[in-house]
Amino acid sequence: MPITMTTPDHRYSDTDRAAIYRVILERRDMRHFLPSPIAADILQRLLQAAHHAPSVGFMQPWRFIRITNPVLRQEMHSLVEQERIQTAHALQEREDEFMRIKVEGMMDCAEVLVAALSDQREQHIFGRRTLPEMDLASVSCAIQNMWLAARAEGLGLGWVSLFEPEALKKLLHMPVNSKPVAILCIGHVSEFYSQPLLQQQNWATRLPLETLVYENNWNSPCR
Repeated sequence: MPITMTTPDHRYSDTDRAAIYRVILERRDMRHFLPSPIAADILQRLLQAAHHAPSVGFMQPWRFIRITNPVLRQEMHSLVEQERIQTAHALQEREDEFMRIKVEGMMDCAEVLVAALSDQREQHIFGRRTLPEMDLASVSCAIQNMWLAARAEGLGLGWVSLFEPEALKKLLHMPVNSKPVAILCIGHVSEFYSQPLLQQQNWATRLPLETLVYENNWNSPCR
């Protein structure tokens, strides 16, 4: 007699699943913000969402620095502006096009956080012996958790990566072996972009999924 296997059904309800896929699809890297403050309990929920991200070896390498000093925020903005200009020069023939793009909303958003890698990461070997960059992957997961939670709360979040890490580390008095990964701009917005901003501005388009999924061998289309 054949054995019938019953697969447990751990799915969320149709409504809950739809909400999860909706927040993933509607998440945007925001650059335009309103100055309205964010309630303390909401900010705490965003940080809790980040803190519940997966991390290799459960190392939890993320650290968040909340920037509340307006002078410090301005100094950080100056670092970003310096790198924006350097990036534009490096893009050569696309320099003018890049300079027309709004790349951050640091001076407009309600909250600025710096997401960073903790120091003393060398003591964590589990999952990192051959792939030490998994600490960065873990921090990226924490940022994504916060991003999705912010969208669910009706808040915009923008990831700013235009800065020289050592300069920002010095400005924030960070430990020697730590590393800033992202400046996160969080705040209320008048609306969310209907498409990613860089796609709207014809900088790039989303690649077709079928060109990125292979089977068994690199570049072998998945049937």
